[in-house]
Amino acid sequence: MSTAQDTLRVRIPLAQRSRNGRPRIQPPADYTPETDGGTDPHVLRNFAQAWSWRRKLESGEANTIEDLARSGGVTHRMVGRMLKLTYLAPALLEKLLFERVPPSVPVKELTVLADMDWTAQVANLTSD
Repeated sequence: MSTAQDTLRVRIPLAQRSRNGRPRIQPPADYTPETDGGTDPHVLRNFAQAWSWRRKLESGEANTIEDLARSGGVTHRMVGRMLKLTYLAPALLEKLLFERVPPSVPVKELTVLADMDWTAQVANLTSD
């Protein structure tokens, strides 16, 4: 460390957390970003995977959820849970993917919404 007079020391209050087994730098609790972070890439990936699995079932490429689980290297429970995402209301998907309202929704919460009718899905998402 330099002791010269022209040395500038900057302290950035960040915490390191683990998310999905990977380290992730997290800003302080009082930090408010100037722009929203957009749609969570995990949510987008889950939507894409769910629709891919649904198309495979509909086309006959896969016959059961177990077939999808084996080919994807995941459990049949995860496949079943993720397939629920394909039953979300079109208006809800539009809000999530294009309007980014709300900016971040956990996938688990979305699978719970999928059990409701489309009107209730949109109402529950926008009321939070």
